[in-house]
Amino acid sequence: MASILSVSGSPSPTSRTTRLLRHLDDRLRLQGHDVTPLEVRGLPAQALLGADFRHPAIASATALFEQADGVVIGTPVYKAAYSGLLKSLLDLLPQYALTGKTVLPLATGGSTAHVLAIDYALRPVLSSMGASHIVPGWFTLDKDVTIDDDGTLTVAPAAATALEQVTDHFSAALGGRTTVLAPTG
Repeated sequence: MASILSVSGSPSPTSRTTRLLRHLDDRLRLQGHDVTPLEVRGLPAQALLGADFRHPAIASATALFEQADGVVIGTPVYKAAYSGLLKSLLDLLPQYALTGKTVLPLATGGSTAHVLAIDYALRPVLSSMGASHIVPGWFTLDKDVTIDDDGTLTVAPAAATALEQVTDHFSAALGGRTTVLAPTG
């Protein structure tokens, strides 16, 4: 199966975006893919903001992009665009870091007014970085993603169904199965 890099561009330590991505990572793993999570907020701020291409953490993140067959990019939407933190990382990657990659863009936000952020802000950048196939992404409202006191993630049924469909489409584009198998053990 495919090697997938799952990137969270959220600056928040309690991010719905990140939790949602990790939930979708599990679905992709059950479909047979090897998924590596990357939280941009865990990279050194000085290296990101100082454009330190040679910093070991930035070099390691760049290598993760190089090794991946597919990339899931998740971001909260701020002021009708993807996060500045994600932009900082994308700016440090080689110009054609997504060449030959299949990409799934996902976004979360507080209002449907931001639903076009994927197509008008994020998709052009991913395309300019050489992505060979950007599958249709999905915008999820913050209110449709809740995290219970025990850490359990709950996604509203309609949003969950839509996310499963876009995730399965991404998996199929990578040559994977779209049937989720029950975990053994």
